[in-house]
Amino acid sequence: MPVTIVTTIPELRRQLDGARAVGQRVGFVPTMGYLHAGHASLMAAARADTDVVVTSIFVNPLQFGPAEDLAAYPRDLEGDTALVEAEGVDLLFVPSGAEMYPDRAVRTTVTVGDVSAPLEGLARPTHFAGVATVVAKLFAIVGPCRAYLGEKDFQQVAVVRQMVRDLSIPVEVVACPTLREPDGLAMSSRNAYLTDAERAAAPVVHAALQVGRMAIDAGERDPAEVRTLMAELIAAEPLAEVDYAEVVDAATLQVVAPLVGELRLLAAVRFGQARLIDNLGANVPS
Repeated sequence: MPVTIVTTIPELRRQLDGARAVGQRVGFVPTMGYLHAGHASLMAAARADTDVVVTSIFVNPLQFGPAEDLAAYPRDLEGDTALVEAEGVDLLFVPSGAEMYPDRAVRTTVTVGDVSAPLEGLARPTHFAGVATVVAKLFAIVGPCRAYLGEKDFQQVAVVRQMVRDLSIPVEVVACPTLREPDGLAMSSRNAYLTDAERAAAPVVHAALQVGRMAIDAGERDPAEVRTLMAELIAAEPLAEVDYAEVVDAATLQVVAPLVGELRLLAAVRFGQARLIDNLGANVPS
């Protein structure tokens, strides 16, 4: 059945309020488009859990830094529409920039402290304020729902969860596992930026995270040692440039020493114009 494409906020609210009025549960998958199998897995999870599934496509200018090219972000609405239809999505919300930000200048923003500060927050200082602002707006538009986010963007999930708790937003955030290519590379829209040589080198990110986790499993408890192991493996790849490789507490995203409890190993690595992020979990019983 063809997906219904909605471009305005009032129409989306009308459709979803009507669904909830007759007792239907809403599942929401927010995206920036250029969809792939990882996004499809989120839609499949929403389809399995809820009655009405809505996917949004909006390339949010607020989360791009001054040196990041918003215009160059990959877009393929025709292909995206085919994918959401194949996943049985009911509504595809594709607002324009003017629909989302009618005054252009955004005077109200959302900043989430603590979890947004390290890692991506250090590398891209304005990024998470842009993410939190647009997600808060999308949640206000969609209304009570279950929102499905990918664990590949682990810190982003943490930021959104904190925002939902702090602002009492009636949304349940569901984190879904990262989908990977056969060689371990995390699926991402930004993989489209990779040259053939960079694509061949990119699995080193996942390999480095695995090495870090194996060290922890083998008894390493010094976060600096784990960090060094991961960074050195990535640095040995000539096409890779490490932004960060870190192991932190999974709840606070802060470094803990000695390593104990639920942990997350995270890395951000540049390959030419592509900046790839990935993460793995680890556990050290207390």
